[in-house]
Amino acid sequence: MSTWLLYGATGYTGKLIAQEAVERGLRPVLAGRSKEKVQPIAQELGLEFRIFELNNQTARHLEGIDLVLHCAGPFEKTSKPMIHACLEAGAHYLDITGEISVFEHTHSLHEEAQKKNIILCSGVGFDVIPTDCTALKLKQALPDAVELSLGFDSDSGISPGTMKTMVEGLGGGNIVRKDGQLTAVAIGKHQRMIDFGRGQKSAMAIPWGDVATAYYTTGIPNITAWIPTPKPAAKAARLLNVASPVLSSEKVKQALLKWIDRTVKGPDQQERAGSAAHIWGQAINADGVVKTCRIDTANVYDLTVYGALEVTQRLLSGDYAGGSWTPASLFGPELLESLPGSGRFEIDSFYPGTAN
Repeated sequence: MSTWLLYGATGYTGKLIAQEAVERGLRPVLAGRSKEKVQPIAQELGLEFRIFELNNQTARHLEGIDLVLHCAGPFEKTSKPMIHACLEAGAHYLDITGEISVFEHTHSLHEEAQKKNIILCSGVGFDVIPTDCTALKLKQALPDAVELSLGFDSDSGISPGTMKTMVEGLGGGNIVRKDGQLTAVAIGKHQRMIDFGRGQKSAMAIPWGDVATAYYTTGIPNITAWIPTPKPAAKAARLLNVASPVLSSEKVKQALLKWIDRTVKGPDQQERAGSAAHIWGQAINADGVVKTCRIDTANVYDLTVYGALEVTQRLLSGDYAGGSWTPASLFGPELLESLPGSGRFEIDSFYPGTAN
């Protein structure tokens, strides 16, 4: 029988995953840094727990563990010690990050993971399962695509962990994939109109994880990620470029992080239930052929729970090649359609010289 560990079980999303896991009859080992926070949740759910820090001694705490689902962010700070502990201990590694730097680091360990027959898969939640699966669906529909745009529209609230990750990235600007390379650009520079599934909306490019993962999934050299942004807000975002040195300061970040701890709780079940996510993607080839893909899913937090548990169960019960993989490269675009609350992919085509 396989044993898996959920690290970060006291966070907003980690606790949701732990609760859903038990409802499904799964028995994860809960883990985190604080016994005072982890033990009550473990006792409430009737689960084993372990307490340990993330450092160069972490591997010894993974004895008997076949897979780790890492849910403790900000992942830019926490993922490296956990990934390397998993490689040392011989445990598969999953996380729910959306951070580009984490995806790049995970990918850099592909050969080492191959040699040890360990699977590393970052982004098994809303970041980035829906958009990653959409990217592969478009690649299948337009194999010679040279440009890929991905995005989503949702009314979901925001959890403390997600907001903290956003604070950590303040002042960093935007990142796009250009000619195969990650390229820094000013935030607010790229704007367009997009119908994510609820009519045309003004949108702005953001440094979403897909500019890293979708490249490894599809090989498409030019990638941008988008969210709906009113034009005044996009204009204000451009002004943030001037304030970048201030926003990047640790003093400002620490003040914001303390405010989040005091005030941000995350959406409740009723709020999540009423806020589906609308996923959009568009691929273009050198001849100007355009394929546009849309699909609706559960809200961003419920989808993270469903996605993380689905990937966990598949890896524990199946046989997959070791290495660093994206969710779609492991399981195909159908992974998204299999999750509760998801619809079916719909693809529209445009060919140059024809009427819209």
